[in-house]
Amino acid sequence: MQVFCFHCKKTNEVIASSGQIGRREECQFCKSDLHACKNCEMYEPKSYNECKEPSAEVVKEKERANFCDYFKARATGDNGDQKTKLLSAAEALFKKNS
Repeated sequence: MQVFCFHCKKTNEVIASSGQIGRREECQFCKSDLHACKNCEMYEPKSYNECKEPSAEVVKEKERANFCDYFKARATGDNGDQKTKLLSAAEALFKKNS
């Protein structure tokens, strides 16, 4: 299973026999917690409680390991990559042809 690290922006290869990332799993590059809100697909800074899951309990430390049952590991850094892709597309659209 691949897990993106919010801290160092690298992808980790994690062996998860149960299909879930353990609470104590750490990034193999920077040792940050992997079972943290900022590594979850449900993490959304603009949502209430910064989570897309309305039933999730409030987690104050989004960069630390937690016990959230709704955790789904992100495989890529889609949040930042999406912004870059959109900006590139907009620049290409409005670029003058020489």
